[in-house]
Amino acid sequence: MDSKTKVTALMLGMFLFASCQSGSQTQQTDSSNAGGATAESAKKKEARAETVTVPAGTTLAVRLVDAMDTGKTAQGSTFEATLAGPLEVSGREVAAVGSTVTGQVTNVVSSGRLNRPAELSLTLTSLTPKGGEKVAISTNTWSAKGESHKKRDIEMMGGGTAGGAIIGALAGGKKGALIGGLVGGAGGTGVAAATGKKEIRLPSESKLSFTLSQEITLPVRR
Repeated sequence: MDSKTKVTALMLGMFLFASCQSGSQTQQTDSSNAGGATAESAKKKEARAETVTVPAGTTLAVRLVDAMDTGKTAQGSTFEATLAGPLEVSGREVAAVGSTVTGQVTNVVSSGRLNRPAELSLTLTSLTPKGGEKVAISTNTWSAKGESHKKRDIEMMGGGTAGGAIIGALAGGKKGALIGGLVGGAGGTGVAAATGKKEIRLPSESKLSFTLSQEITLPVRR
């Protein structure tokens, strides 16, 4: 083998050796990058998987977004609210102020005339922490009952009857007194009906408090 051939063979061997070394380094780099990406993905998954249990009995203070009126609100309808304060467990915040809350109207009674006070009952059904997913919740029932009709209204009814009877008696004896009493009583009832209807009204931003009846599990980030 002449010198020229030897030189060519040597150069070819060096080239092949360099190529092998480069390929090995590239493979190691790719493997390292893949390993780093896998580790980072695992860390993110671990952060997402961490959860905190909020025990039953925890108070949820909320502010209404939707206004309520027993004269207009339908039973079974849903409403929206937001957390009025942060939800914390062992000093750790699991849902920030302003997190969305939804609820349901479980009972509503419009105020009747004379002897039917208004009633309103609400429960919360879900909580969506800011940046998180909706979680179903169960709470106690918040309820309110309107005031009974004032004694003044009852006196108006009685006074109307008595006044009519007096006028009727002056006009025509016992028969007149009976007719006058009926007329006077009807007049008094009209006054009570006009003044005695009292609906329960909760404007937007009204603050209400509920209590969790069952524990819930919320995902949190470190």
